[in-house]
Amino acid sequence: MPNYVVLQVVLKEKLIGTGSGNLSELEKVINAQAAKGYRLHTITTSSGSKGFLGGDRIQATMVFESLN
Repeated sequence: MPNYVVLQVVLKEKLIGTGSGNLSELEKVINAQAAKGYRLHTITTSSGSKGFLGGDRIQATMVFESLN
């Protein structure tokens, strides 16, 4: 088992309203790594890209550390 795992998730802005339309995707990734024995060590975000129809996209990069 690696000591660290690095994953990225792209968060997409909702077409109507505010906030991210796929926070559940981020939650799934975090919970899947926790089930494998990792904890979220660091998370960074970067933005600036525009998605389809002009919605903002934020890229979240997460570093998970093994608890073993």
